[in-house]
Amino acid sequence: MMKFKTVIFSAFLLLGMTVNAQKNVSLSSPDGKLKTNIEVGDAIKYSITHNGDKIIEPSAISMTLVGGKSFGIKSKLSKVNNNSNKGVIPSPLYKKSQVTDNYNEVTLVFKDNFKLIFRAYNEGVAYRFIATEKAPFVVEKEDANFNFADDKMAYIPYVRDRGTIEQQFFNSFENIYAVKKLSQWEPDRLAFLPILIDAPNGKKVCITEADLMSYPGMYLIKDNASNGLNGVFAPYPKNIEQGGHNMLQGLVKLSEPYIAKCDANTSFPWRVITVSEKDSDLLNNDMVYRLATPSQVADISWIKPGKVAWDWWNDWNLFDVDFKAGINNETYKYYIDFASKYNIEYVILDEGWAVNLEADLFKVIPEIDLKELVAYADLRNVKLILWAGYLAFDKDIEGICKHYSEMGIKGFKVDFMDRDDQPMVDFHRKSAEIAAKYHIMLDFHGTYKPTGLHRTYPNVINYEGVNGLEQLKWASDTLDQVTYDVTMPFIRMLAGPIDYTQGAMRNASRGNFRPVNSEAMSQGTRCHQLAEYIIFESPLNMLCDNPSNYMREKECTEFIAAVPTVWDNTVALDSEIGKYVSIARQKGDVWYIGVLNNWDDRTLTLDLSFLDGSGYKAEIFKDGVNANRAARDYKHEVIDLPANKKLDVKLASGGGYVVKISK
Repeated sequence: MMKFKTVIFSAFLLLGMTVNAQKNVSLSSPDGKLKTNIEVGDAIKYSITHNGDKIIEPSAISMTLVGGKSFGIKSKLSKVNNNSNKGVIPSPLYKKSQVTDNYNEVTLVFKDNFKLIFRAYNEGVAYRFIATEKAPFVVEKEDANFNFADDKMAYIPYVRDRGTIEQQFFNSFENIYAVKKLSQWEPDRLAFLPILIDAPNGKKVCITEADLMSYPGMYLIKDNASNGLNGVFAPYPKNIEQGGHNMLQGLVKLSEPYIAKCDANTSFPWRVITVSEKDSDLLNNDMVYRLATPSQVADISWIKPGKVAWDWWNDWNLFDVDFKAGINNETYKYYIDFASKYNIEYVILDEGWAVNLEADLFKVIPEIDLKELVAYADLRNVKLILWAGYLAFDKDIEGICKHYSEMGIKGFKVDFMDRDDQPMVDFHRKSAEIAAKYHIMLDFHGTYKPTGLHRTYPNVINYEGVNGLEQLKWASDTLDQVTYDVTMPFIRMLAGPIDYTQGAMRNASRGNFRPVNSEAMSQGTRCHQLAEYIIFESPLNMLCDNPSNYMREKECTEFIAAVPTVWDNTVALDSEIGKYVSIARQKGDVWYIGVLNNWDDRTLTLDLSFLDGSGYKAEIFKDGVNANRAARDYKHEVIDLPANKKLDVKLASGGGYVVKISK
């Protein structure tokens, strides 16, 4: 009998998990650096260390159901199961063609009709509750806590508009980061995910969630009594009224005293805690993709990522044309001709093609003939995407997708959801499922961060949830977009792709920038804009400026149009959050390297020793010698890559650098 116990105990150790009589369960990552301890008593608490450094202090987690029952409070542990996995996930529409999936896992089975799973990767830890209830139930609240030993610095994306907690649940999930200590968190102010917190010895902790399918999204708020952060969830809407932007939003007027209605055997979202030893590790983290439900679309051959010529940011402000530019067929034919000339796959018709204030996508303004535009675009190998307000799309998702798919429309940019309560999360999943049925791609704009739906339904090609370039059309003097650009990739982009909408051809130095709605400009240099097409993960990537400007900038436009939007491989290079970002991405036999800089002049050396062999050519776009004053100044050159595979890079204030490397 003793021999049998020893064998089982050894198996637990091999799988990175141990359990003892005190109802403590420990779990280690495959490389042994991350260790999670789960304590089961009157409450369930977990803690995490990394190579002995305290990452998360003991933190209680539980779910309370309507009627008084709970998952995690005085719950009775029945058994502990363990598992390990070493595999590969195909990821054809991602920043790499496949994702390694190596982890150790422990499942705690409770007599109270639920399970609790903890999973440890080398890059982080995740946990989720799974209900084994045999009948539907209602969740009153969830306790998701993240306690820290010290008063650490945090990168906080506050909900932009202040107000009561209930008012803050209606928001666009766009803001720059407030960088301050946890103790300086503004009272009663929600922050949306992901959030980054400093950890000992230069490490970073990023908190987000994955596999959000039918449950409210999580916000975080400061625990007033500790250095902890507590999860907050939007209540279930009781009364929703049409209103907001052009009557296209659903405004919650009254809420229920609970957060979610659930079916039997519900799997709840993963709570994700990533841990990085150096900043660059955050740029190539795959945990959200791994933890998502696998693809539910059997054939994805019809899903075509690519570039999009976009109309709204540039305010349809064409010049050197013989027609009055605006929302009309002549204007869109010009956009289509431009897209065709530069092999840009799509043109989008943003807000304005459907009758205003009607919230009816079957009513098209008389200046637009969609069938004529589709036929015109088809002859030029260009496809069309339509913008849709949330409420108009939600009225008849099936009918809209069927009608416009039959017409030849290839996708919808759905906007102004601005909530993540359970019904809104359900809308995203339902829209993805129905759109896939009719071979329609979706770009979710005006929405929360990705949680892996782009793996489950690969036709979900992009998400906003980012403080993108559109903000510069009306920016205040305090908006520092350049610093945001070298901060966001370490945090928001860890969750998944972004609909940032870059590509400005009007570029401004720090002192010269001003917001101009109809002739918008970017902060930072021209090469900063070019590098964003490599740094930013965006399978459906927009060209925000107008064709008239692009055709005067042929060299830059040809480069942008040729950059891939999905990749075979990604390598994060030397980077420091808030200062500079450098990433290498591979497509076929060609590598693209992008570098983004903050407002400080900087010199870097890029180590490209990951390249096999020798004999490479490097096509380079770099900041011109006068780029600090005239931000559009750049130099384009082709050189032989040095034998030591190192490139010295000089970056202007707000600068950028791009390299295309081929044999």
